[in-house]
Amino acid sequence: MNAATMDGLPIPQRFLAFLTIAMALTMAVLDSAIVNVALPSIAGELAVSPAESIWVVTAYQLAVTISLLPLSSLGDIIGYKRVYWAGLAVFTAASFACAQASSLPVLALARAVQGLGGAGIMSVNIALVRYIFPKASLGSGVGYTALVVAVSSAAGPSVASAILTVANWQWLFLVNVPIGLVALFVAARALPQTPASGHRFDWISAVLNAFTFGLLIAGLDGLGDVGTMPIALAMIGGAAVAALVLVRRSVKQPVPLLPVDLLRRPVFSLSMATSICSFASQSMAYVALPFFLQRTLGHSEAATGFLMTPWPLMTALIAPISGRLSDRISPEKLGIAGLCLLAAGLAAVASMGERPDSFDIVWRLALCGFGFGLFQSPNNRIIIASAPRERSGGASGLQSTGRLLGQSLGAAVAAVIFSLVAQGQTELIAWIGAGLALIGAVSSGLRKTG
Repeated sequence: MNAATMDGLPIPQRFLAFLTIAMALTMAVLDSAIVNVALPSIAGELAVSPAESIWVVTAYQLAVTISLLPLSSLGDIIGYKRVYWAGLAVFTAASFACAQASSLPVLALARAVQGLGGAGIMSVNIALVRYIFPKASLGSGVGYTALVVAVSSAAGPSVASAILTVANWQWLFLVNVPIGLVALFVAARALPQTPASGHRFDWISAVLNAFTFGLLIAGLDGLGDVGTMPIALAMIGGAAVAALVLVRRSVKQPVPLLPVDLLRRPVFSLSMATSICSFASQSMAYVALPFFLQRTLGHSEAATGFLMTPWPLMTALIAPISGRLSDRISPEKLGIAGLCLLAAGLAAVASMGERPDSFDIVWRLALCGFGFGLFQSPNNRIIIASAPRERSGGASGLQSTGRLLGQSLGAAVAAVIFSLVAQGQTELIAWIGAGLALIGAVSSGLRKTG
């Protein structure tokens, strides 16, 4: 019996299949942020300026963003296991290349290739979860995936610091090699074979997609600097033109690379809007709080990391529980409850005053993390379950793209506020974040999942 006809994998194959997904996803999520801690060391060793060293981060992010939808479409065409395994292989090889780089251009190029591999992992991981877990336990599978992402995100700075304490920055990449090789071995044997549609890959749409999201993300990143704002706005305008052409092309296709067929489904489009609002809200807070904690309250970097830990920690604890609950309770109701709690937490952050003590900060961020974790797994479950099984790749790719767009949008809004507002920046950002969370709650309430 193959994955096209069976309802999930039997145990222990199910455990091994999810293990390889967890290993690969951990590496991909960690490497999206772990390098930030080592940028000063990298800049010094490669004799480049701090501004130039940012390309080590940007190259990875851009490669992931522009590759997610094309690779998820390729997964629909040739099967999700093939795209996942190839992405993991590319990521592992590129990690070794990053560790061997002796100049910034070589390192940035290796990071871009690594981002391409990371996109192969992230573009179809939720689609594979749909084939690994039985339909009745899909929420649990999505919840475990959210747990992996939350823990990896929270652990990034600590893992980087631990590695850099005993080794040089190259080991941030070298540690991926043995883990990747083990994950490749397990994936080849445990991941399910999924149906292949066999339709042709749309290269023109892939190029338009690259222009759309590449220009959009680059433009959003440039909004925080008044000097580069005209260029940033021009990039966003170019992204809008490319997006218009891409959408006009996609609506004429039965299985488009940009899944407009899925976005026509109200439950799917509302879930995507909810996701973008929530991740924008989270990203705004993640950008603003370190400045408030360090510059206003005078906390050290270590203390700042400790004080912000309750948010990702609560998300990691609640996400798998809410995933299991979504198999029994209406996911849109869980989404409403979670986003209302997130809004309440952010409103509490906005109201905590100029000199809060540590307890005042911790309980507010824990409430934000609880709400975010309660919302995330049920929302992802709706996104993947509301798409036809043969379009799971498109749904998975859009889910990851929505997360990145929300994070980029939130960071851009926070940067603009820091640039234009002199006082009360964190308070204003928290209020806007609370408003976005409430908009997401309304979107969640409008969904009808049956």
